[in-house]
Amino acid sequence: MTIKKYLCCLVSLLLSLEIIMLLALTAYVEVYADEEEYEPIPFEIFEVDAFKIEDFEVFEADVFESEDVLPSSSPSTEPSAEKEATSPTSQVEVPVINAAAAIVMDMESGRILYEKNAYRRMPIASTTKIMTAILAIELGNLEDIVTVSKRASSIGGSVINLRTGEEIKLKDLLYGLMLRSGNDAAIAIAEHIGGSVENFVEMMNYKAKLLGARNTNFVTPHGLDREGHYSTAYDLAVITRYALQNPVFSQIVGTKNIIAGSRNLYNTNEMLDLYPGADGVKTGYTGQAGRCLVTSATRNGQRYISVVLNCPTRALRAQSSKKILDYAFSNYKPYTLLNAGEKIARVSIIKGIEDMVSVEAVNDIFIPLSKDEYERIQKKVIIPEYLEAPVYAGITVGEVQFFLDGKLLAHSELKTSADVYVKDYKYYIKIIIEEWMNMVR
Repeated sequence: MTIKKYLCCLVSLLLSLEIIMLLALTAYVEVYADEEEYEPIPFEIFEVDAFKIEDFEVFEADVFESEDVLPSSSPSTEPSAEKEATSPTSQVEVPVINAAAAIVMDMESGRILYEKNAYRRMPIASTTKIMTAILAIELGNLEDIVTVSKRASSIGGSVINLRTGEEIKLKDLLYGLMLRSGNDAAIAIAEHIGGSVENFVEMMNYKAKLLGARNTNFVTPHGLDREGHYSTAYDLAVITRYALQNPVFSQIVGTKNIIAGSRNLYNTNEMLDLYPGADGVKTGYTGQAGRCLVTSATRNGQRYISVVLNCPTRALRAQSSKKILDYAFSNYKPYTLLNAGEKIARVSIIKGIEDMVSVEAVNDIFIPLSKDEYERIQKKVIIPEYLEAPVYAGITVGEVQFFLDGKLLAHSELKTSADVYVKDYKYYIKIIIEEWMNMVR
């Protein structure tokens, strides 16, 4: 390299250093000197009147992740008054059933598709054992050996004829509990898991509150008539929806017949034979509760939970369950309203090396709707007008909401999809050095 070229590069370097100092000073002033000039970030709300059917695809898979869909009705804290059966689809005739209370709930979203006195507190008989079973599965070891107490072996009602001192696996007790509705199995399980029946009942009530079953109170692990032992059709659906997400529970309640130890057990749930797609969950009967039945059924990827309480006969509880499940399967299909990771909007960035950042949905939203309801869905996107750098990926900055007839049906948080760094003096120095290196080359 010639002396002339060296001198040119030196002059260029000195000029570049001077420019760097000026830009760094400018950057400092821009980034730090006027920080308090900006007002609080306003939010923009974008509304879409309605969706077109072709904008969405039908979802046909069983996914149990989402907790973002709100029930179509809010449960009261007191027993509700007598009222007619209702559904979200007013244009379709609602089935008339022989049950004092009933509900149909979507397993995926928790949306209520049918209800009749769903929040009235009532005796629930052996449907109580749904909570007994899921607690035992979660807190116990299926291979545990349980020693049957005299208290367990001496209880009346529906039993699997446990003997005092008998040793039996917890897994076999669970099959006896859920298939044959063994009250003796319920007592043996409660004593094994909770140390005592009374302590186990406290655990049942605690779990119910955690799940949002606010109108439920357990007094026993088996459900025989006792003062103060009650639940609602809605709460039973909530508890069952939670329990069915456990594969062990789901397998047990869907079993028609099994040899458990020395016992040949047949399921008392008539719907497993009578209703196509039925895959659980529990029957119940006492003098005060009448005939009760919690059913789950799956067709083409849709899984619905039905509850009927206080039916006059065994035949009528099955008929009532069939009617409301047929209604749900006939009138609703699952739609994809939102996919996790879907880009929803872009937000402006102030003082950033990029001008915009995308925001994306956190959750999938799959929800059953009638065709008429789907055409009335409205979408609202709530995001800030701008963000100030630095911005990091994964920050919650807004929400997308879906409304049906003015009521919030589903929602998901919106998070930033990428990092956007601030334009500070380091950024400008980097730019100048890169330009100078290009000149030298």
